[in-house]
Amino acid sequence: MSSPFPPSPPQPPHPGGGPEGGVLRHAHWWQHRWVRYGALITLLALSGLVILALVREQTGTEGLLVGLGLAVLPVPLLVAAFRWLDRVEPGPWRNLLFAFAWGACAAALIAIIANSFATRWIATATADPSGADTLGATVIAPVVEESAKAAAVLLVFLFRRRDFTGIVDGVVIAGITATGFAFTENILYLGTAFGTDQLTGDSGIASVTAATFFVRVVMSPFAHPLFTVLTGIGFGVAALSGERQHTRRVLLPLSGLLLAMGMHALWNGSSSFGELGFLAVYAAIMVPAFGLLTWLVVWTRQRELRTVREELPAYAAAGWITPAEPFALGSMRARRLARVHAGRHLGRPAARVVAQYEAYATSLAFLRHRGRQGRAGADFLVRERELLNELWRRKDVARPALDHAARMTAPPVPMPPPPWPAYGAYGYGQGQTYGPQGQAYGPNQGYGQGPAYGPSPTYGGRPHVPGDGHRNGHTPGYGYGYAYEPGHLPGYGYPPGPHPSANPHQ
Repeated sequence: MSSPFPPSPPQPPHPGGGPEGGVLRHAHWWQHRWVRYGALITLLALSGLVILALVREQTGTEGLLVGLGLAVLPVPLLVAAFRWLDRVEPGPWRNLLFAFAWGACAAALIAIIANSFATRWIATATADPSGADTLGATVIAPVVEESAKAAAVLLVFLFRRRDFTGIVDGVVIAGITATGFAFTENILYLGTAFGTDQLTGDSGIASVTAATFFVRVVMSPFAHPLFTVLTGIGFGVAALSGERQHTRRVLLPLSGLLLAMGMHALWNGSSSFGELGFLAVYAAIMVPAFGLLTWLVVWTRQRELRTVREELPAYAAAGWITPAEPFALGSMRARRLARVHAGRHLGRPAARVVAQYEAYATSLAFLRHRGRQGRAGADFLVRERELLNELWRRKDVARPALDHAARMTAPPVPMPPPPWPAYGAYGYGQGQTYGPQGQAYGPNQGYGQGPAYGPSPTYGGRPHVPGDGHRNGHTPGYGYGYAYEPGHLPGYGYPPGPHPSANPHQ
């Protein structure tokens, strides 16, 4: 029988140390979480109100509403794209909301004030307003805007370190921040263009509003996210570095920020090259850079899935998860099938429980990976226990769904026919046999409700070896056949015994 108490977690070779000291100190009032959250929300709300007032002053109420309605169109698509990239280990929504709000409010306000001040100062000093506008767009704006957006990535990196573990996290936070910034900037540009059309009487495709919409929303909605993602990649690589690699952890984000500024300056400066120059920069630099970064992020996501498959078997051996789960959790298709299966049979709350289980298991795999590489923090043991406890609380709902997904997505293994004569439904490479309960088992089905396997000694085209159920399934390595209790079997740690939660076919 399975124990109602959770097993002890396995320890990686380099788990990191425990928390130093152990003395609990009284927190001052400004250190409480609700005080920090309240101050941050107040800051962002005030910035948003100031932004609305400035844009309305420049575009008018009607221009503000038109700009807002047009600028919001690409936002759901961009947010969904970055959320899709983050499906392996989805970060909390509060981080994404903070990043978007910072980009749309705080960063945009900093950029408007700093760019206007710098451009006016250059125009006064040089007595050349047109030259000041060009210099402001190609030099001042990239430095100011990318620095303001990078501040959000830095804040998440410093204060939400548990949620910032690699390149994908940096890309997502940076991309969402830039999406918010581009949203506010598009309101300003589209609202201003609408005001110009109101003065000139233009409308339709020939209007300035239509041209601005085409360039900023249709052709280049990914421009700002593309720039800031370079900064996010720098922070993501720094997150993969060891705690003692201080120079690397400082230089990599700075290098990413400088690259973001350079690409932003090239993009802004392309407008001064004429129409052909703009299209050349767009086709020769922006589109290939976007494709390269997309490939990098997708490749990184696949590497994360491989890490899940490699790290979680240690917890299966200790009895925390079933042997089939590392395979299921390392496949996005299997994850989706598990959520769908739980939702279809137990309702939407069960699907959410499975999604939470998948997220916690992925975080556990990444934590163990960092521990084995000697990059775990001082709170490794505490964090590992927290994640394992979260999995244990949800196992009754998540395990059946994940086991079902593992069976549905496991690749079939061809079974050759036996060299000896076989009759009826007992053999010929179909893996069909009949247990004592009269149930038939075809390809990719469960193998046996008891220790006997029909009147023939064949088992899916090969001799049946007693006690060898974990090697006789269509998908080797996932405990198909006998069910095992946590304990002693080499490779999985399960001696023979009836343990339904460990058998992916029950």
